[in-house]
Amino acid sequence: MSGLLNIVVIVAAVAFVVIKQFSAQQLTSEGRKWWLIPAVLVFLALRAPGLLDPVHRTASAVLLTVGLLIGLACGAGWAWTTRIWTDADGVVWTKGSWAAAGVWLCAMVLRGGLMALAAAMGVHQGSPAIMLSVAVMLLARSGVTTWRAQAVQRTYGVPVAG
Repeated sequence: MSGLLNIVVIVAAVAFVVIKQFSAQQLTSEGRKWWLIPAVLVFLALRAPGLLDPVHRTASAVLLTVGLLIGLACGAGWAWTTRIWTDADGVVWTKGSWAAAGVWLCAMVLRGGLMALAAAMGVHQGSPAIMLSVAVMLLARSGVTTWRAQAVQRTYGVPVAG
């Protein structure tokens, strides 16, 4: 797949996820394919040539690892800034906050800085590395959000202890 097509896939996936996450969504495990977009991104990234720079394999692998750690940290940060609540029926809902948008902005700045560092070192980092980083971010966000949602207990209609 060409670099331009990879970029279109990344932008489309991110736009889809961001639009969905910044509107209230029921958090249900039945029938949800929360792993589908990250799985597609991982598949495309591993299938594409150029994940590692053949001339600078070690530096490229280190930069890829740092990019994945950034994705992991930003995904967890995104999940921690996501609002989680239950309605009167006990259904768990989530919605991204302005702080979550700040985490997204931070992720883009960090990723841009990593790409600038790679360019300064003469290491080529292509779109497969970005796809893997975004996939890790989405998986971390889903995992932490699900974990947080399990801790939310239904409080509507429960008498206050006194």
